[in-house]
Amino acid sequence: MRHSYIDKYSNIDSLLHQWDPRIKIIAFVLFILFVIFTPPNAFMAFILYAIFLSLLVLLSKLPIQYVLKRSLVIIPFVLMAAAFIPFFKKGEVAGGYSLGTLRLTVTYDGLMIFWNILAKAYLSILCMILLVSSTRFSDLLKAFEKLKCPRIITMIFSFMYRYIFVIQDELVRMLQAKESRSVGGKHLFHIKSLANMVGVLFIRSYERAESVYFAMCARGFDGKIKVMHDFKLTRKDICFLSAVLTILICIRVIGK
Repeated sequence: MRHSYIDKYSNIDSLLHQWDPRIKIIAFVLFILFVIFTPPNAFMAFILYAIFLSLLVLLSKLPIQYVLKRSLVIIPFVLMAAAFIPFFKKGEVAGGYSLGTLRLTVTYDGLMIFWNILAKAYLSILCMILLVSSTRFSDLLKAFEKLKCPRIITMIFSFMYRYIFVIQDELVRMLQAKESRSVGGKHLFHIKSLANMVGVLFIRSYERAESVYFAMCARGFDGKIKVMHDFKLTRKDICFLSAVLTILICIRVIGK
C-alpha cells in the first residue's frame, strides 16, 4: 500500500537541501529559541519571523500546499490546549459572553497569552517541517548522533520510522480479513473483534521486534546509524549558519 513518508521531498535539488544536516539542526533550533524568548507584544518581530520562514520555504522548493497541510494538522491540538486560557486568565475584561446561565468573560491578558502560544507554536512547527522535509531521515538521525544526542533516542526514532509502515500494513491486512469474514452483525461484535485484533497486533509486533533484534545481532550491529556518506562542513554551511544568526539578531533588535 502507499505510505506518506515525512521525507518524500528530501531529494529536491534546492539550496536548503544542500546544506549540512547538522548546520540545519543548529540553525532551526536557534530560530525556535529566538521565537520562544520573543515577548508576545513584539508583533513586528513575529511578522519578520514569518517572512523569513516564507523565504526559506521558497528556497527549499517544497510544495506550498504540502507545508500548509502538514502545519495545519498540528494546529488543532495547540488550539485545544490554549482555547480556554482567555476565559480563565484574570485581568482587564475585554468582553463577555452568556451561554444560558453560564457567564464567560475574556481578558486582554488571556488573549495575549493565547496569541503568544499560537504564534510561537505555529512558527516552531514550520521550522520542524522544513528541517524534516529537506533532510533524509537517516541523515537527520545521523546528524543528531553527531551532535551528541543520546543514542537511545536516535535508535528509537529510527526503528519507529522504519517499522511503523510494516505494522500499518499488517493492521490493514487484518482489517480486510475481518471485513471479508464478518458482514453485518451487531456493534458489540465488531468492538470485540477490534479488541482481539489489537492484542494480536501487539503480539505480532513483539515477535517481529525480537526476530529483528536477533538478526541485527547476528550481523554485528553496534548501535551506530550507518549512512552512505559522511558529513563534511564547508564554507557554504558556515556562511548559512552565520547568515541565519545575523538575521535572527536583526529581527530581534528591529522587532522590539
